[in-house]
Amino acid sequence: MTETITDTQTDRDPSSDPMPRGRLAGRVALVTGASRGIGRAVARRFAAEGAHVVAVARTLAALEELDDEVRADGGQPLMLVAEDLTDHEKIDQIAVALAKRFGRLDVLLGNAGLLGRLGPLGHMDPEMFDRVLNVNLTVNWRLIRALDPLLRQSEAGRAIFVTSGVGHEPRAYWGAYAISKAGLEMMAGVYAAEVLKTNVKVNLINPGRTRTGMRREAYPGEDPETLPVPEAHADAFVRLAAADCQEHGALIDLAAPG
Repeated sequence: MTETITDTQTDRDPSSDPMPRGRLAGRVALVTGASRGIGRAVARRFAAEGAHVVAVARTLAALEELDDEVRADGGQPLMLVAEDLTDHEKIDQIAVALAKRFGRLDVLLGNAGLLGRLGPLGHMDPEMFDRVLNVNLTVNWRLIRALDPLLRQSEAGRAIFVTSGVGHEPRAYWGAYAISKAGLEMMAGVYAAEVLKTNVKVNLINPGRTRTGMRREAYPGEDPETLPVPEAHADAFVRLAAADCQEHGALIDLAAPG
């Protein structure tokens, strides 16, 4: 469904644009959860590095604000996709649109996440449990399912998934979130093994303690000024998204002490 991807400068002649420069010059990168937090910071940095960023989030207004910021920075204009990816058919439609427009995808960043309610496993609402696993795990599987063929069409396809320390270090009361991240880590590892002999590289990043809305929700009494901002992690994402990245099947831990 090509109308789900909106070029924010459809009335301009792309041939008149200056050649993009930067580590990601000319690369097509899809970023989920791009309207806030880490996704927003990385989408902005990818654009500054010359990537054609397909920014995906549920809220169009927030995506448009991000696009305004990118344009003000002189970065590549964004392509905006305001969709809820738990409607899994939208993912398939996005894949079709990318195939028609670019014929490939160079970078997939699976960043969107949902914390859910923290508390004892036995007290968790079943609908919330299902939704957390859907957003954090199933959506990323659907992204792999739909976009793997396009990543393989790239000369240097890169898939990056955002995890958490609780995905590999069990922690009481983190329930569905921890379970979903553990599943995500295993899924990324399986995918990495399956594409070992292709041009696709698959890695995970654990940003650790970061000044985001999700962190504030999990730790409401914490002083945000003590936390690194999302932009502090952008270099690591650029490195994994770059065509010359050789890391594969790795979990990059950016967690700050504490």
